[in-house]
Amino acid sequence: MLTYRAVQKLLDSVDCSPWGTACGRTMLHGRTAPGERREPLYTPEQRARRDASKWTLVQGILAPLQFAVFLVSLGLVLNYLATGHGFAAATASIVIKTLLLYTIMVTGSLWEHDVFGKYLFARPFFWEDVFSMLVLALHTLYLVMAAAGIGSPRSQMLVALAAYAAYVVNAAQFVLKLRSARRDSRDLSSAAAEGRGRPGYAQ
Repeated sequence: MLTYRAVQKLLDSVDCSPWGTACGRTMLHGRTAPGERREPLYTPEQRARRDASKWTLVQGILAPLQFAVFLVSLGLVLNYLATGHGFAAATASIVIKTLLLYTIMVTGSLWEHDVFGKYLFARPFFWEDVFSMLVLALHTLYLVMAAAGIGSPRSQMLVALAAYAAYVVNAAQFVLKLRSARRDSRDLSSAAAEGRGRPGYAQ
């Protein structure tokens, strides 16, 4: 069983990937590399727009819901591949997971427009959006195969597994961005606290 510490180590290893660097975040084991300044994920104006957007709450609800459906569906898919039984249940679960993915993609684009003024590929989330296109393409490929009866049931399930693997990577990207935003909030709070402790600080 993966512990919280093990998951954190896994996320830290991914956080050193080129994705973070390309988005302006040069990280070294969760810390800014020596001699370099980490660019905040949001400007103060973007943070205010994020907090004011109704889509922030929607995303906060849909993301864990989709992950819960993913876990159930993954179990059903693996059960079918292992036993040959439960194809209908596995298929239904993948369809539900894909519909949730479409919903979170559309509402995520609306959120991105509210915060950054672009529906897709805003600079702070550029690589997340790029990888999301792959996730969307694989899920859509599965739907086409299932609806048109293309391939064997097993091959359809393998395509679904490929879509799920891509989804996990994409979810990890967004979790890292959430961690980055939380670090920014802590940094701002610390800076404000230090400022209040200095002589002549104006409230």
